[in-house]
Amino acid sequence: MLSLFNRLISPTNAHAFWIGITFMVLGNFFFALNDTMGKILVGTFAVSQVLAIRSIGAFLVLGPMLWAGRRVGRIDRPWLQLARVGVATGDTALFYAAVAYLPLADVFTFYMAGPIYVAAMSSLLPGGGVGWRRWLAILAGFGGVVVALGPSFAVYSPGIVYALAGSFCYAGALMMNKVLVKTSDTALATLQALGALVGGGVFAVFQWTPPDAVDIGLLLLLGIVACLAHLLISRSVKLTPVSVLAPFQYSLLLWGIGFGILVFGDVPKERVVLGAAIITTAGLFLLYSESRSRRRMRADALIKDLP
Repeated sequence: MLSLFNRLISPTNAHAFWIGITFMVLGNFFFALNDTMGKILVGTFAVSQVLAIRSIGAFLVLGPMLWAGRRVGRIDRPWLQLARVGVATGDTALFYAAVAYLPLADVFTFYMAGPIYVAAMSSLLPGGGVGWRRWLAILAGFGGVVVALGPSFAVYSPGIVYALAGSFCYAGALMMNKVLVKTSDTALATLQALGALVGGGVFAVFQWTPPDAVDIGLLLLLGIVACLAHLLISRSVKLTPVSVLAPFQYSLLLWGIGFGILVFGDVPKERVVLGAAIITTAGLFLLYSESRSRRRMRADALIKDLP
């Protein structure tokens, strides 16, 4: 059974292209489900407690994988790994803090701007020049965030602050993932779960609310669902080109809107929908521009290699 599953998720599978797309959509569904459950649970428990017990749930998935000999590989750049764990933990904690105040669709919209922030920050790195077309897309993405915020700019809201801060943490984690490409997905997921367990556990000691058996089950299930989402999306990018997967990444917004309406009765405001559309369009343009640039670089390299 295990060997059959390994063949199914192998890049050499004849249907790998479609399996990758399916994994991306399913992974985003699990993320939206995880975030919906998290929004419910933070109504009763502190974010730190949710984060700590959620991490134990993640190890219910990661533990058997590690026990079965799933390759972790070398953990290079330990200080950068530590920084990534800190930023990723902040990203998750701030997300749960934000959904305690805001509808899911609103928070998802801010987080979907993460790749826009990455494109802007990459201009500061060596060889990370950004042309005027990309800068226009970046500015449009920022404009989408402003549109989604709307009148909220003038009124202090903890949820807005948490969502914006969390989206920048998310962007930072994405940037570090680009640098730590040699670290296996299993290692990244394990380190992230450990970081959330330690970080959440330290603060949960001071904010502990005794959970009953059902609550513990839900908190553990939260970690299982989140871990499965991470693993599905990590595998999807190994089976299908990122340029193809990009539109399906934004299915997270659709799942978020759907869960928000069905579970909480939150119909997204027009400004949020418009802001999400602007951010999505800008993100897709940036990805298209990057993939075209990479194709041009590969073509130039092939020409140079010709005799």
